[in-house]
Amino acid sequence: MSTDAGDRAALRRKLRSRRSALDATFRAAAAASAAAHITRLPGWAAAQRVALYWPNDGEIDTTALIQLCRKHNKQVYLPVLAPGSTLVFRAWLPDQPLLNNRFNIPEPGQNCPEHPVSGLDVLILPVVGWQRDGCRLGMGGGFYDRTLASVEGPRYVGLAYQCQEITGLAMERWDVGLEYVLTETGLQRLST
Repeated sequence: MSTDAGDRAALRRKLRSRRSALDATFRAAAAASAAAHITRLPGWAAAQRVALYWPNDGEIDTTALIQLCRKHNKQVYLPVLAPGSTLVFRAWLPDQPLLNNRFNIPEPGQNCPEHPVSGLDVLILPVVGWQRDGCRLGMGGGFYDRTLASVEGPRYVGLAYQCQEITGLAMERWDVGLEYVLTETGLQRLST
């Protein structure tokens, strides 16, 4: 079963509006709470290479997660736009400046080492909407789906507010599912 593209676009607008309506105090508390809950992820203690994203458009702030990774000597990777509307993941050290991409989202520069996705331990993905069956609704550009197609290795964890949970969305054949979702209320294993 396929979901109409217009339905997905309308759902994205609704969920982005819901996310943007959250007040600053709630957002800050949610980011701190999510960072505390990530430690329950199976394999978290042993994970050395963690890919996150730079928050944009009302997404949960990943700063607390980045600080947690650095505190525990985990290497942080951020996505960088690549040819073919895909992503590569580059290491980001605290003293390295980030450069804005064409969407005005900061990313590590060309001098930062790239790491293959399959060699990452944990990949934390941005989410517009999520379902308990592992379906992830992203921004609609397909960057993550193209990049992660047929990739095995990292544990896929969506990062979202609890209010972004949805039902009734059919996964498309190209959608990459989530194993877990991390929200301000906890870490949930999804039934992918």
